[in-house]
Amino acid sequence: MIIGFTVVVPTLGRPSLARLLHALGGRVEVLVVDDRADRDNPLPVPAWVGVLPGPARGPAAARNAGWRAARHDWVAFLDDDVLPDPDWPERLAEDLAAAPAGVGGVQGDLRVPLPADRRPTDWERTTAGLATGTWITADMAYRRAALASVGGFDERLPRAFREDAELAHRVQEAGWSLRRGTRRATHPVRPEGPWVSLRAQRGNADDALLRRLYGPRWRARLGIPAGRRHRHAVITAAGLAAAGAALAALGTSRPGWRGVAGLAAAGWAAGTAEFAAARIAPGPRDVREMSTMVATSVAIPPLAVAHWLRGWWRWRAARPGPVRSGPAEAVR
Repeated sequence: MIIGFTVVVPTLGRPSLARLLHALGGRVEVLVVDDRADRDNPLPVPAWVGVLPGPARGPAAARNAGWRAARHDWVAFLDDDVLPDPDWPERLAEDLAAAPAGVGGVQGDLRVPLPADRRPTDWERTTAGLATGTWITADMAYRRAALASVGGFDERLPRAFREDAELAHRVQEAGWSLRRGTRRATHPVRPEGPWVSLRAQRGNADDALLRRLYGPRWRARLGIPAGRRHRHAVITAAGLAAAGAALAALGTSRPGWRGVAGLAAAGWAAGTAEFAAARIAPGPRDVREMSTMVATSVAIPPLAVAHWLRGWWRWRAARPGPVRSGPAEAVR
């Protein structure tokens, strides 16, 4: 049985897109969603690639535009920095042909190459987590019927962070099953600056939305590993208490505030040191990586808490429900 599918690739125009399209080589129908805010210059893509203007509201909204414009019963999502194996199209066709009617999605096998001559950095380990993640849309195929039954991706999740796990949960709740396939692709570790872990803390606002939608056990329901938010909150509270007590001690001769400030500062230092040590231990332990881990371990707890509170306030009245968005524009 011949299975038809459309490959949907949301992109911001990164150079890696050309390598992905070259690997596919015109053997499959590809729809690139151009999600750049500035589209004055067209994307440099081959003539056999369809291009759809995206809404520029993040990967969830871009993928929604892509699958709604696709013409086949199956939609295979690829990130624009993934490199499919040479036999990826054929293996994908086999994965989909082997899926019974009740299977709503089939995940590909993703590999993340790490350095062979040293331990991986914090950023490299974070990227490597994609290889063991479940229902990662870096390489994930869904039936259009499954996507339509739940309204697609939740566009309130604007980052490439949790939006795929949240969709997979709703698809399974709707009665579909998900499975792993045999096709393989490589996800290289893209170059990043030393402060990438600080930018990543914006995802805490998305976590606040998921906590609102799915309750205190949202991580277990969505299959997401436990995080450090509660520890971050304790460290942040200790730091604020130390600063407040120190300020209070300046205005009084009583020794009590100095004792409170010292105790709170000790708690903040112990929590920060444990966090930094946990990030340094599995890494290369060179001077650059260790100094980056120390600096970012000081900044991450208050930053994570601030983003969580921002998300909590923004989504305090959020309710579960299907995604609604405007119609997709024409493919060129």
